[in-house]
Amino acid sequence: MAVIPTPTTNASLALKMQGFRTVTEALDYAAQGETGFNFYNLRGEAFASLPYARLRAEALDLAARLAGRFERGARLAIVAETSPDFIVAFFACQYAGMAPAPMPMPVNLGGKEGYLTQIRQMVLGARAAAAVGPKALSGFLEEAVSGLDDAAVMDFESLRALPVAAETPRPFGPDEICYIQYSSGSTSAPKGVIGAQASVTANLHGIAVHGLKLTAEDRAASWLPLYHDMGLIGFMLAPMFAQRSVDYIATSDFVRRPLLWLRLMSANRTTATYSPSFGYELAARRAARAEDGAIDLSALRIAGIGGDMVRPEALNLFTEAFAPAGFDPRAFLPSYGLAESTLAISFADLDAPVAVDYVDMRHYHRSGAAQPASALTSPEHRRGFVLCGRVLPGHAIEVRGEDGAPLPERRVGRIYIKGPSVTPGYFSDPQASNAMFDGDWLDTGDMGYFLDGQIVITGRAKDLIIINGRNIWPQDIEWAVEKVDGVRQGGVAAFSVDDGEGERIVVVAERRGMAPEALAELRREIARVVQSAVGAPAQVVLAKPHSMVMTSSGKLSRAKVKAKYLEGAFDEAPAEMAPPRALAEARV
Repeated sequence: MAVIPTPTTNASLALKMQGFRTVTEALDYAAQGETGFNFYNLRGEAFASLPYARLRAEALDLAARLAGRFERGARLAIVAETSPDFIVAFFACQYAGMAPAPMPMPVNLGGKEGYLTQIRQMVLGARAAAAVGPKALSGFLEEAVSGLDDAAVMDFESLRALPVAAETPRPFGPDEICYIQYSSGSTSAPKGVIGAQASVTANLHGIAVHGLKLTAEDRAASWLPLYHDMGLIGFMLAPMFAQRSVDYIATSDFVRRPLLWLRLMSANRTTATYSPSFGYELAARRAARAEDGAIDLSALRIAGIGGDMVRPEALNLFTEAFAPAGFDPRAFLPSYGLAESTLAISFADLDAPVAVDYVDMRHYHRSGAAQPASALTSPEHRRGFVLCGRVLPGHAIEVRGEDGAPLPERRVGRIYIKGPSVTPGYFSDPQASNAMFDGDWLDTGDMGYFLDGQIVITGRAKDLIIINGRNIWPQDIEWAVEKVDGVRQGGVAAFSVDDGEGERIVVVAERRGMAPEALAELRREIARVVQSAVGAPAQVVLAKPHSMVMTSSGKLSRAKVKAKYLEGAFDEAPAEMAPPRALAEARV
């Protein structure tokens, strides 16, 4: 029997985006309408539909069963597959007063052992009463939590088979927790960001009302993983908060068929979507495979960008590819946020062109100031930074210098934020929580500067390379090396290593399949490009195809690549010739 997706609009339920003190209050209201979540397979066919009314009914039923097995306040670590099962379990936890801790699907995290280690660390960190996932992953979960007597392993079916509790469970209140969010890029014991009901609903209100300015006619589409904050908050909780329908495809299906994302939006007249820069780039590089008339993006008014550094080149590629299919580049919406602010802290203006500030990086390296590039600035020293908008109402951003004092415009410093969306801290880690705050201000660990009242992100403070007193951004090296013929797009990691005599730069570049005699020339060319881009020498490591390490959100993990390098795990022996394949295809 064919699945009928939920409608874009509700027949009589009025749009409401404020006044909800908890996630369950928002779902209680959304369940009075007809909208909800829809799930599509690799062929673009809807295989499941979950109206908010049925989501609420199933979540309440499961909550009563969870209450019969686990204590109120327990944490459940749940594998966040893109499915009705995960979403029902997440909301069941809300109604049962239990904190869900979404965990990643098994993707390219350095192989099976890397995945099992990450799952075990998350279960330990959350002190979870159970690790829950689809039946197909039960073996993985059993192995991951082996020896942890306090953590049961259950699949979604076994949860639904639990007996109902004698007493009706009590949902989370406005002053309680909502979830625990773990960073996908953690390399040691991961820190669990506490999402409180108050901070989550404050951010959902800011996103829906001020950032996206959602209307009763909006419909969303997403391929983002639900274990990542952009997928979980931005495209599960926020649409529900505003009673909007969402059409999902699995992250792995998007990577295999990027144009499926665009075809789905075309068919359903999607108005809002989001992606890191590489998602737009990957879709653009597949544009030639689209049949004439198959893509129509004329309804898309929000094409948000987040989750990594916004790359103007990727946005330009997407615009060139799909402007003939009705895409308006004014739909691009740069934004800035982090899990510690729930999700978003700033948005650019809707319906405005993307603003790019071109900076003379030589001057920046000398002075720490983002001086505009001039006609005399050479291309290799000219760098474009995208303006990521103004802070949400009720929140604040400061850019501070090394002395802790706020900096004027165009001076690069450390970014601090405060406001109702900010997390109260990390779960069961008071030391890390205290270190994160300076009074009411949260240290984001990001670097950037202000321009015309908008925040511009330049990178992570911890990734900064300091050579002979000069500050060098790894992105400057990575983006320059990516342009070298023979290097995979997005497959470069630059970092520094202290060899006892000072820091030196290491560049690990994933090469394409090529003959052995070409490798030496490629290494020399990369070294030349690095010297030209940042004025410093570098050790160049050529990694075999598909040997880089990704986070569960699909980004290259610079920290994990560095760890792999320090372990001596990169084998530079020539590999068999292999057909070129864009790195983004291997990200999941």
